[in-house]
Amino acid sequence: MSARKIEADWLRDERLQTILAALASDGEEARVVGGAVRNHLFSEPIGDVDIATTCLPEETVRRAEAAGLKTVPSGIEHGTVIIVAGHHGFETTTLREDVETDGRRAKVRFGRDWEADARRRDFTVNALYCEADGTIIDHVGGLADIESRAIRFIGEPEERIREDYLRILRFFRFFAWYGTGRPDTHGLLACTRLKDGLSGLSAERIWTEMRRLLEAPDPSRAILWMRQAGVLTRVLPESEKWGIDAIRPLIDAEKAFKWEPQALLRLAAIIPHMPDRAAAVAERWKLSNTERDRLIDWAEAPDVKPELSEAAFAKLLYRSKAHAVQDRVRLALASARAKADANPEWLEAVAGYARLTRFAESWKKPKFPLAGADMIAAGFSQGPQMGQALRDLEERWIESGFRLDRDTLLNSLAVPRNSD
Repeated sequence: MSARKIEADWLRDERLQTILAALASDGEEARVVGGAVRNHLFSEPIGDVDIATTCLPEETVRRAEAAGLKTVPSGIEHGTVIIVAGHHGFETTTLREDVETDGRRAKVRFGRDWEADARRRDFTVNALYCEADGTIIDHVGGLADIESRAIRFIGEPEERIREDYLRILRFFRFFAWYGTGRPDTHGLLACTRLKDGLSGLSAERIWTEMRRLLEAPDPSRAILWMRQAGVLTRVLPESEKWGIDAIRPLIDAEKAFKWEPQALLRLAAIIPHMPDRAAAVAERWKLSNTERDRLIDWAEAPDVKPELSEAAFAKLLYRSKAHAVQDRVRLALASARAKADANPEWLEAVAGYARLTRFAESWKKPKFPLAGADMIAAGFSQGPQMGQALRDLEERWIESGFRLDRDTLLNSLAVPRNSD
């Protein structure tokens, strides 16, 4: 056990200290646990602050309300209560031990043993506690693993995985965010052996973990190890024959051009550019409508040649879904940069795709100057003939480089005598 201390504003927060004080009295204890402690020690941003306590759930509610705080019994049967202080929620969970697991969920019993609570958690770096005064409590060697940036299961990796097979994906996700070198050998072997257990997980849980993994600053090493362990093929079979070679160049391009990392674009880099494959991924992982459309739009977008003129590219952006074309060009630029490292002949393509990328980033879709009301005022009646005439005019306007104005377009109309 270590006497190392945390000195930080987030820990001194009055709302947090009020909750800890309310729960840690009359023989009970309360500590910050998990992500906040881990991220602070990794010098990463702090997100939610979670609390562990010896108080039973009903006592947690009683004490919080006695201190004038609101509570939300979000998972009270599992010991979890949200305590709301200053419009901010703190997830507070009673110490517990797993009694029975089925690889997806666990039956628990409440307890008072901090070490037993730590040993039921997944990784050593997630099982660190922090007292109200900043003292860190480490029962499982998490501090040493923080120092070496090692992601290790607590106890026997296969036991931890069988408790919840999602921990296979979490192993690679935490390695993507915090790990260095190669993954822990025992953990990697356990993930390889038990990867078939992933089939019992819900699509939503798989996509949530994969999205978080893909959002890491550089997920390429984790994806490589997932592929070697057979885990990536298990959850994303579309990547098997396509390969993952495009992910590393994309990460490099993001850094070089200061692109904001996007999980969906990174996903696109490791699946085939085929609408049916993109649709299959979206269906299997139950992507949101927005995510599904973004991925399928990318797959349906046309190829772009690096020598394409900006005038022609503007027409392509207008006729297609601009965000999807931009995704295609960014991936093409990333790929060309990687190829240019080995073959200078690709430098011309790099310059071309970089030029088109800059153009797409600043391009604003022009507004067609005519509408149905203009056609009716010109003598058309509503119907297919008017619609076709309007589409023909829009095509002329596009081909002019969006230069023809409203009056010029209307003057070119040949109004049919019997347009109705």
